[in-house]
Order: sequence, then structure tokens, then C-alpha cells
Amino acid sequence: MTYTAAHWGAYRVVDGGAALAPLEGDPQPSRIGRGWLSAATDRHSRILRPAVRKGWLAGDRGAGRSGDAYVEMGWDEVLDLAASELDRVRSAFGNGAIFAGSYGWASAGRFHHAQSQLRRFLNLAGGYVGARDTYSHAAAEVMFPHLLGLTNRQFQDAVTSFSQVREHCELVLAFGGISPRTAQVASSGTSRHEVGAWLDELAAGRTRLVNVSPRRGDLKGAEWLPVRPGTDVALMLALAHEIVAAGREDRDFLSRCTAGWQTLRAYLMGEADGRPKSAEWAAAICDIDAAAIRELARALTERRSMVSLTWGMQRADHGEQPLWAGLALACVIGQIGRPGGGFAFGYGSTTPVGRDAPLVDWPSLPQGRNEVEDYIPVARIADMLLHPGRAYTYDLQNRTYPDIRLVWWVGGNPFHHHQDLRRLDEAWKRPETVIVNEHSWTATARRADIVLPATTPFEREDIMVNRRDPVLLWMSRIRAPMGEARDDFDIFRGLAQRLGFREAFTEGRDAEGWLRYLWARSQGVAQREGFALPDFETFRREGRFDVPLAAEPKNALADFVGDPLASPLATELGKITLASERIRAFAMPDCPHHPAWLSPAESLLDAAPDELHLVSNQPDTRLHAQNDRGSEARADKVAEREAAYLHPDTARRFGLEEGCVARLWNARGACLAGVRLDAGLRPDCVVLPTGAWYDPQLVDGAWLEVHGNPNALTLDKGTSGMAQGNIAHTTLVRIERWAGPLPALSVDHPPAGIDNGGA
Repeated sequence: MTYTAAHWGAYRVVDGGAALAPLEGDPQPSRIGRGWLSAATDRHSRILRPAVRKGWLAGDRGAGRSGDAYVEMGWDEVLDLAASELDRVRSAFGNGAIFAGSYGWASAGRFHHAQSQLRRFLNLAGGYVGARDTYSHAAAEVMFPHLLGLTNRQFQDAVTSFSQVREHCELVLAFGGISPRTAQVASSGTSRHEVGAWLDELAAGRTRLVNVSPRRGDLKGAEWLPVRPGTDVALMLALAHEIVAAGREDRDFLSRCTAGWQTLRAYLMGEADGRPKSAEWAAAICDIDAAAIRELARALTERRSMVSLTWGMQRADHGEQPLWAGLALACVIGQIGRPGGGFAFGYGSTTPVGRDAPLVDWPSLPQGRNEVEDYIPVARIADMLLHPGRAYTYDLQNRTYPDIRLVWWVGGNPFHHHQDLRRLDEAWKRPETVIVNEHSWTATARRADIVLPATTPFEREDIMVNRRDPVLLWMSRIRAPMGEARDDFDIFRGLAQRLGFREAFTEGRDAEGWLRYLWARSQGVAQREGFALPDFETFRREGRFDVPLAAEPKNALADFVGDPLASPLATELGKITLASERIRAFAMPDCPHHPAWLSPAESLLDAAPDELHLVSNQPDTRLHAQNDRGSEARADKVAEREAAYLHPDTARRFGLEEGCVARLWNARGACLAGVRLDAGLRPDCVVLPTGAWYDPQLVDGAWLEVHGNPNALTLDKGTSGMAQGNIAHTTLVRIERWAGPLPALSVDHPPAGIDNGGA
């Protein structure tokens, strides 16, 4: 049997490589996979030969880095240019002037992991400025060590398992819902998609499900509590207040297991500011009934309850606060550590969170040591490029943005996941040189000076080993590389040769040698876990290995709750932090020292009558922007634009109907989108999924993104001076019918100067 894998699933290769079939036993195969093969083989979008931007060759130093034409070159010539430019920048400005941008979603393979290849190469070249945290959950990555003494990864590794929730939980309060749509994906790949079946079991059983979200469909079979977007913290605080006011808080848990409770209690009850955080107070903010808040507060203490937050909850202004307030609510209820109850972060945001599967720490490609200690929070790249030398704060530190002269991006597309892309476009012109390894002409590749064509997973061999998946797969090469594409390893090997450290980079191994090395290390891991892996040749021939370990129910804080003195947390006082003296001492006006309600930078609370709240959620048809040129994503568009969803009453109010095209805009930009209707949506919201390839044009003299990319509209601001995460879900827009001719797309063909054989 021949297999391959992606972040959205594992597949059998059928019809001689002409088609893919989901792995046997996958209960709900991802829709995303149906568009993968067509996207990877689309000659209109693939980069077939190395290319260099004309303006860069002419010495424009980045001024023309948007919309320029390219010159195709041979590999030797372009590698000479890239190596020479890297050497020039590190010699003239030091390695602290090099920014290594990469995201971890390029490949599910363990060896051809683009981020690891780039970091290994640049570490051997003297180092680079990197990025901390992720766009997915930056606020959690910064806050959880302060609140729980755990990293975000540690907490999610041991979050209460699905089996415990199914068996014991009686009420799931799901902020942001729990959706199989977002659970289609998993870093490092996945063999199964269980979240949909798990939710079906919960909905059919005795568990009460409550969906706190602007969209009913974010949790199927649940009661719907459609709070005003961005006001969830007010609801969390009011629920805690009502529990305390009724004398139903778990005082023993709060005394034994938390630090700072009296400070938070004074805030909840209005002793600190004269404003009790009551149900009536929250009802006006959240746009829901106060009686419903009081009923829910009582139910949370009468049943085994789980307070669940999706990753998207903290991708908003003051995104640290939903995490902290949700955790505080769970502490007031007092069921943390009990089977099926407590606090969870990430159910449905990705496949493995809560999965009943063994956890095995498989090896990865060694990256070496970075000699450059500088870094930025991941979502502050435009700030860094626009304002070198400017001071900022992050995680209780005073820091300064570096002066970046060279950006090297591999396996990622910031012109998908960053906010306010028009602003990023300007920032992107500031470095002297941008180099990109990429297989397709994404918006980032179209804004690079040197473009190095990379292979896709179909065009190389690799191994899928996910630490939270029970299946190991051999990923076969099923197609020859398109055009002159090379593996990232081969690209960096050629560059390392020119820079004098090829042997250190390769350690004498070719790609197969590295795969054998990783498999041998994996055999050592398996032996320590008590089982044996087959030899390399057997695994490559058979293609699959199922880990013979039993799943263990997980509960991240059970040991601590059982005996806080014997198992203290690595926090300020060894307990769950409900008020932090460290944060108080740092005195950030946008991040108080306890959970608090702070009005967002943009909100329906003070919006104009014709403004709507933009929800830019994850799409159903692709992973981020991957596969947007594939058959599944393209078939889902309206008039070749991404579809925006509106309540039918809202559509009528603005003169729109299903299938028409609308213009969405605010002060930051404007985009076109198709229109679809959804009666299960708050009438003051519009949903425009993220990931349509960024396609800005001048139309009748005005700037317009013509393809439906919501990050043409979103606000590029940090969550606060604490985490500096992105706030994509804090955005107001206006909408109107597009009456003019539809602009032709430019992302459906290569940039000027590129000949893809008539594509």
C-alpha cells in the first residue's frame, strides 16, 4: 500500500497516483483533502523555475516589491545570488539583521519540515532573529506559564480527554463553540478525525451543551447563547459574580488551589470599582437576558461542568482576558481536576486536543543553536519592519525592535495570516532583500526578490510521525517534481556549499540518509516506551505502523488539585494565579493584574448603525490559504470570490441576496466577497473565512482586494503589552452591493515575466 499525509489527514494513493483515498478507519475525512492534489498540480500557480524580481536586480532596494515582474534564471545563478546576499548582510550588519520567517504548516513530514530546514541552515550561517509564539494562540502561550505554571503545549497535551468528558461531564459551556470544521487539521498530520463523532455522542447523551458564539453552527446540537462578539469576558465575570452572590462558590478549592482570589472577588463584587459584575451589568454588554445568565450560573454549580474556550477566543483585543476569566470561572465552580470537569482550551481548534491517544515524543531534525538572542512576538512583524529601534513590551519585558535588512521566508505565507495586509505591504518594502522558498505563487512569493521553487509532499519521500497520533506513515513520492522544483534540503545544501558549511549542514547524509537517521532515533524512542518499530526497509515497504500503546485519560491539573502542597505549580505562589503581583508591578494599562472587562478597540457596543462585526474564521475547504487554488476551494466560491455569510434580514437591509457580490470596507481597506445567507448568525455580524489568496488591485483609482481576503480589513494591533498576539476578531466593517464590473483575478496566473508553458 502507498500512503501520503497532510495536516488535514492521511491518505492511500490510488489509481497510480492520480487520486487519493482517506485512510481506512477515519470516521470523518477532511473536506480539505479533496482539493489537495489539484492545488499541488496546478500549473497556473506552481513556481516552476527560480526567479528574481526585476526591480531588485536594478537596485530598487524593495520599493517595487508589490506587482513587479520577474526574470527566470538557472539554479546555479540564483543560488549564487542568494548566498552572496546572505553573506553581504551578515558581514555588513550582523546576523541580527536577518529575520527567518517560517510557519510550521508547510508539510506533515518530519524531515521536510520547512521551518526546521531553514533554522538549521541559518544557525550554521551564524543565526537569525526569530519569532516567538503562534498566530493561533499567542496569548495562551504567554499567559499559561503565569497562570498555571505550564506551557500552552503542556496544558493541551493533558487537557481533559474526550472519554472523560463523555463519561462524566453534564454541562459543557463552550465559548467559541466546538466545531469539526476547525478540527480538520493537526500539526504533523493526523490519521483520524474524531471530533465530529465525539460531539454527536455528547449531543445524543445526557450532557447539556451551551454554545457561546455569534454563530449557531459553531456547536451542533447545543443551546445557543449568541453574545455580542468580543464581550465573552463580561459574561464569564457575571457568571462568577452570580455564583459568589448566591454563596455557591467552592471556597475550599479557591483557598487551597488559587492565589489572588480575594483581589478578584473584590473586583467581581464591585468593591474595587463600585460596579458589581452582575448578570444585569453583563446583559447590557453582551446583549443577552440577565435571567439566562443567572440560570446558567446556577446550573454550572449543580452539574459536573466544563468551561471550554476555542483558540479563536484569545485572537481579539485584550485576548489575555478571556483565558484568564474562563479559568477563573472554572476555579469559582471548583471542578478543576475532577473527571470530566474544569477548564479546557482548544477543543475542536485542532484534531488532537482532547484526543484519547498515547503521547510519544518522536524525534525531529536537529536545528543546532541560534547565536542571535533577539526575537519578536510572532504577530508583530509589520511593526518590526516599519519601526526598527522602537521600544515595546512583551511578557513582562521591555524590548526593542531590530533593524532587519534581509527576510528569508520558507514554508509559509504571512500575506495570509497577518492582519491589515495593506499595512504589511508597505512594511514589506522596507528590507533590502526578501528570499522565499515556495512551491506556488502565493502573495508572499509574488513579493519576494529571490524565489526558489520548492517541491510539494507529493514530490518527495518523508515520514509522518505525530506525537499525538497512533499511526506512523511512510509518505511516498508519487510524482516527479514539477518544473525545476527542488526539496528545501537540496536548496539549502547548495547554499551551504557556497557558504562553506555543506558538511556541517548535511553531516554527510542525503535525504534518505536523514530519513534513516530519524527512523533509527524513533526506534530508540519506541524501545523506551516499551514496544519495537520495524526496520527502515520494512516500514518503507509496508507504509504504516500502528503504535501499540493504550490511550490514557488525561486531566492536566488532577495531581495538583489532589495535593497542592505536594504538587505545586510553577507559578508565583505555586497555585493557580487569579491575581498576579508580577503583572501588577509591570503596570500595563491594557493588561490588568487580574481578569477584567476591557472594552475592545472596535466593538458593536459603540458602532455606527451600518457597521457589522467581522468574523474571519477558519475555512472549511482549505488549511489557512493552502489549497485555495484547488478544486474544492474554487468550487465553493461565489463569482470566483470567497463567500461572506450574512443573516437573511441583514442581507435584505443592505440590498443583498444569495449569489451577488458585495464590497466590505473600513478605514484600513476594502475587499469583494460573494454573498451567502445563514439564519443561524447574529444579524450584526458578517462571516468571511480567512485564506483567499490576497489580490489587491487599483479599481477605478481606488485600492481594492478583489478576491475576498478578510485581512484586507482586520486590525494590526497586539492583544496587549503582555502577549502582543494578533486581534483578527476585533474588526468592524461596512457592506454594500458591488454594482460595477467584476475585476478579473490576478492570482489565477503567474506574475509578469513568468512562463509556465501557456498556463
